Amino acid sequence: MSVKSVVIATPDAAQRKRLGLVVDRMSEFEVIAQTGDLMNTYNVVEERLPKAVLIADVLAGLAEFEVMRALFSTLDIRWLVVTVPNRRLRRPAVGGSPRSDLFSIPTDAPDEVYERQLRALTRTGLNPRPAAKPNPPRPTETPHSHLACGAPTTNSTRPLITTVKVQNHLTRTSRAPQADPRPPLGSDPIILIGASTGGVDALLAVLTRFPQDCPPTLVVQHTGSGFGESLASLLDRQCLPNVLLANGPMPLRQGQILVGAGIRAHLVLDGRAATRVTTVADGPVAGHVPSVDRLFLSALPVAPRVSAALLTGMGRDGADGMKALRLAGAHTLAQDEASCVVYGMPRAAVELGGVDRVLPLKKIAEALLARRKTNVGPGREVQK
Repeated sequence: MSVKSVVIATPDAAQRKRLGLVVDRMSEFEVIAQTGDLMNTYNVVEERLPKAVLIADVLAGLAEFEVMRALFSTLDIRWLVVTVPNRRLRRPAVGGSPRSDLFSIPTDAPDEVYERQLRALTRTGLNPRPAAKPNPPRPTETPHSHLACGAPTTNSTRPLITTVKVQNHLTRTSRAPQADPRPPLGSDPIILIGASTGGVDALLAVLTRFPQDCPPTLVVQHTGSGFGESLASLLDRQCLPNVLLANGPMPLRQGQILVGAGIRAHLVLDGRAATRVTTVADGPVAGHVPSVDRLFLSALPVAPRVSAALLTGMGRDGADGMKALRLAGAHTLAQDEASCVVYGMPRAAVELGGVDRVLPLKKIAEALLARRKTNVGPGREVQK
């Protein structure tokens, strides 16, 4: 019988120690790493590909967990939220693949309940969604004693667990493009996308339909500071075009998707010719940095070349910019209420008169690519 690997993720040292002891007593499971925050958990999960993750409710309740949940769903990794009674927390957003549905267990549950839950979650073999392209070389794992983690039991017959610290994505070497994409011509289309709550799954659904030579695409996704590189890495793994985190002046290229997320600057088109983009450190617009409104408004000089979409999200960021784009000649789209996790940003744009078409999520990629000569595909459609 093969032993199944488990990662324990909680900032509570006592909880880490208890969960480690619980799993250590199971013959079918072993703990391969313990982490104390979402960033290190994301890195370890992507690197080690465990069968399951025991994650504390305080981490699963963070807004940034949306990126983590998308990774779990993509790799078909099962997860179990360890809850503390009477603690009021934001419930993690649930949706997408049923394989990533929310399961929870009280922190003080008996050992046999933990084992029964883990067995049930991991009963079927893993069937990760294949990546669109090979992963980049990963950094070497190094033991690191100062990362918060529970001490492993010393009387176990299993090897002691040493904490693994995977380098932050911000220092990771990006994958080199397969071919040098050409810069856009003056009449080529440009695609702009804005999203917030529920947007990670929505972006996967849309961008995995894009072909390798898609029009230059700029995305603003609201997420926590530092998670932009993780999101870009996840999208790049699953999409045929090159996906990069926006960082300062960059050329606008066909076959490239630039993501403004988790950065302390606005992603904007640079100059009237729109051959470059840049990031601008400035105050919040519509309450956000980066802001969808700021991106959309920067594209006004080339509005007739623009196809813009507002996906699921709370608030109204992007509504004013979308209306301005539409009045200037852009093609504007909004995700419909039925397919949104939160029908906030799209609703605001519709009510303001800034939207040409309201579409279900599964039709947005095709509509955005309608100005291409070859239309949608051969992209990769995320199965829902």
